[in-house]
Amino acid sequence: MTAARQVRAIAGLTLLEALRGRLLWLVALILLAGLGLAELLGALAITETRQTQAAILGAVLRLAAVLVTSLFVITSVVREQNDKVLELYLSLPLPRAAYYLGKLAGFAACAGVAAALLGALLLVYAPPVQVLLWTLSLFAELLVVVAASLLALFTFSQVTVALSVVLAFYFLARGMGAIQLMSQGPLVDPGALSSRVIAGLVDGIAFLLPDLYRFTPSEWLAYGTGSVADLGPVLAQTAVYVTLLAGAALFDLYRKNF
Repeated sequence: MTAARQVRAIAGLTLLEALRGRLLWLVALILLAGLGLAELLGALAITETRQTQAAILGAVLRLAAVLVTSLFVITSVVREQNDKVLELYLSLPLPRAAYYLGKLAGFAACAGVAAALLGALLLVYAPPVQVLLWTLSLFAELLVVVAASLLALFTFSQVTVALSVVLAFYFLARGMGAIQLMSQGPLVDPGALSSRVIAGLVDGIAFLLPDLYRFTPSEWLAYGTGSVADLGPVLAQTAVYVTLLAGAALFDLYRKNF
């Protein structure tokens, strides 16, 4: 069997396991909770009811998708390790790169299914074109989360630590825009050495992290401001960071002894 067929086989098994397992139930639970929240917000909102529903629901669905995706990826691979499935894979004439790329592709397909289902709910509250842009951006965001989750797990090998690292990475990247603004705000003395050091440190960290605060913005849903051009930087950053994270994960996978 060629490496490409091995990757497709592992990806297919990963997706099938997800669809037969808890992933669809978790997504269904998110959809029901999101629908209930949206209707509650609609009843409470005085003006711009649809915009409020779309914006808050989009933010909640995005966060829920990130948490569920990361937890699902990490626990699935840990379960394979505990059940000796990973050892079985590696005992076959299967390159570790083929195993990793198969898992990455399978989890990416899972992320695509989740993003599509969550986007379908938003069609009730936002224009279809904006929902499509939001869904594609969410899929790109989840790809970064999938790659980061695999790297964290292969590096730390424990569910709690790996999940904590992924969430720290995600929230730091998501809030970096606000952190940069605060480090250069009007209350900061630009002439002070400490201010310059802090600003330089923040800018250095921001340079290393993806601009996740540009991904999946709720204002696309609320005010229809999204365009195809906005997806360009999102997709470019996704390609760069998924490649970097995958390379680091492969390095860790090859140096491990199972």
